[in-house]
Amino acid sequence: MKNYTITVNGTVYDVTVEDKGGSGVSPVTPAAAPKAAAPAAPASTGSAGAVKIEAGAAGKVVKIAASAGTAVKKGDPVVVLEVMKMETPVVAPQDGTVASINCNEGQQVDAGALLATMN
Repeated sequence: MKNYTITVNGTVYDVTVEDKGGSGVSPVTPAAAPKAAAPAAPASTGSAGAVKIEAGAAGKVVKIAASAGTAVKKGDPVVVLEVMKMETPVVAPQDGTVASINCNEGQQVDAGALLATMN
């Protein structure tokens, strides 16, 4: 049996590989739970607004395009996500002011995650 440490998409796994003596591929079984780093607290600034801006798909926050207090027009980018290796802007649904940013650059988010709020 051999022990290995493998990193997949930034998550570290300790695995044990057992040689069964056959000509096939040896099974890999996790030796411990993944050692995931604790996510950083969202850079929430100001109080939450009435209008929610949510992720349309799961992805990684690559840019925060507007900060709390910024006036935006309908269609202006607020956050940019990397979804399936493509940068996808998440835009303001209406004219208003960004009330809070609820994510950080580099953070992985799920579809429907609250990214920002506005008034």
